[in-house]
Amino acid sequence: MPVGAFINIFPPVFFLVVHLVAFLVGAYFARQSFEAGQRPLGWGFALYAIAELVYMTYHLDWTVFLFAHTIAEVLDLVAFILIFATLSRSTWLATRGEKTRA
Repeated sequence: MPVGAFINIFPPVFFLVVHLVAFLVGAYFARQSFEAGQRPLGWGFALYAIAELVYMTYHLDWTVFLFAHTIAEVLDLVAFILIFATLSRSTWLATRGEKTRA
């Protein structure tokens, strides 16, 4: 039996719920980021939320697994690059500002 085969005992609705919750988390943080004027963060979280919708297309039998997975992974990659680059830049600027004031 392959590693992780136990996951097959869960009904398909379980996976839809997991992706729906992840979508809602991403959409919430996207909205909060846009409202705070943090557009790169907002787009990062929005792309993450869209990726979760794409994952759901497989569980709804609208797409095949490799198609949905590949598209979602590319969206996740761009999302994480935006999020981490924005946070790294903000941290770097904050740290640099503290050193200049000292």
